[in-house]
Amino acid sequence: MTYTITNDKGEELDATDEQSAIIEFALGNPKRNILINALAGAAKTSTLRFLAKYESIEPTLSVAFNKRIADEMSKVLPGHIRCATMNSVGHRVWGSAVGKRLTLETKKNYNLVKDLIDGLPRRGDREAAWDIFGDITKAISRAKLSGYVPAGTAQGRSLLSADDFFGGLDEAPDNWFIDLVNSALARGIVQAYAGLIDFDDQIYMPTLFGGSFPTHKRVRVDEAQDLSPLNHAMVDRLVPSGTQLTAVGDPWQSIYAFRGADTTSMTRLRERFDMHEMTLSVSFRCPIAVIENVHWRVPHMKWPAWAKLGRVETLETWNADTIPDNSAIICRNNAPLLSCALALLRAKRGVHLVGTDLGPQLIRALKKLGPPELEQKDVFDAINQWEAEKLRRARNAAVVADKAECLRVFAEFGPTLGAAIAYCEHIFAAKGPIQLLSGHKAKGLEWNTVYHLDPHRIPSPWAKEGEALEQEHNLKYVIETRPKAELFYVNLSDLQEGTDA
Repeated sequence: MTYTITNDKGEELDATDEQSAIIEFALGNPKRNILINALAGAAKTSTLRFLAKYESIEPTLSVAFNKRIADEMSKVLPGHIRCATMNSVGHRVWGSAVGKRLTLETKKNYNLVKDLIDGLPRRGDREAAWDIFGDITKAISRAKLSGYVPAGTAQGRSLLSADDFFGGLDEAPDNWFIDLVNSALARGIVQAYAGLIDFDDQIYMPTLFGGSFPTHKRVRVDEAQDLSPLNHAMVDRLVPSGTQLTAVGDPWQSIYAFRGADTTSMTRLRERFDMHEMTLSVSFRCPIAVIENVHWRVPHMKWPAWAKLGRVETLETWNADTIPDNSAIICRNNAPLLSCALALLRAKRGVHLVGTDLGPQLIRALKKLGPPELEQKDVFDAINQWEAEKLRRARNAAVVADKAECLRVFAEFGPTLGAAIAYCEHIFAAKGPIQLLSGHKAKGLEWNTVYHLDPHRIPSPWAKEGEALEQEHNLKYVIETRPKAELFYVNLSDLQEGTDA
């Protein structure tokens, strides 16, 4: 049998052999759970549309990682399939559990930590806490993502111990740091019962503190490789006995261990739900040259018969004038991207640094180095001192080294600290047609032309073996499967800023 769907242009699409095999297995085994390994650009959305068309009509929940994807899915899937994010599902569940209209406060952690620091009895303790304010709020968010609940908290169940959670942070915490995080979490939980929540609470509270989850005959989970321990706990609540689960993901695109994702996520799902594993290996995004170029990582990746050859090339030199608009420059580390953006701005090319969180972090760090009139040499000395202090406590030295390198980029371009801060604010405010972003920010996106900047930075020198090295290999695969036409390997040192350079 030939299975077909109609695309957005009104054209009829036939299912590939792999898609047909998935459809036929699902139709023949309506109660079996299915795990689909979908490589980069392998038409996973189309596959879910095929399933929706040919399976019997049953109440179905399709869970996406962000609202944009959920909204896109809702436009192409039939009405019996509810498309939602885990956050929106959890929001409803928790609202019903506490019987209140919930208030979403994005600065909840900020306010909690500020109140706790202001309440510290000694001025020195307050100043020390303010210096690492961002680290404290980051740890609180990480705690929720990991499913950590402080001991003594009423009702909630913790997915890991305090030793396991605090032992996994990038820096070894002092006791007062641990106390602040635990106190903020405990107060935040009380506020959540009163109806005040943030985005993390939308999953954290209903999953670990109770609530009645909706039941469906079928549940679909996207980006299964990126599920955190807390996400897995929510999936357990969404898929009781009698509910059929289909999960889609790419284990080779697992790159978010640094922010709490379970690197064994898909294996964990397969074993937990006894899932039948199937594959989508034909990439409809990447041209032949790009696909052949990633066979080192995914040798089973294929292309359709109509695929174009494409281009993969290492450039000895590259020129700011010839970079196409609407292309992307992607790097493992942020500092080379910042230097590249400054060079392109000098060459009068418009740039856009993707990732709104990095700019404010760097600006805050620069302002803590000293007064605005601090001269460049002293700025570098302050950065060196900051890095040395951070490295003494760091469990993840790569994060510290990258941030220090970013700070030095701006110090290099400013005669004083104030000028360095001004450069930083300017570059992150720019909104031009050339996008610059890290490999982690690039996941899920695509461009006709992609420049892989400083490819020698993968693997990181800090990733020696095991899981850390696997994450680096995955990141390289993600970067190199973003192009729809051309992939260029380039080095920052080889960039010419104009035709006369």
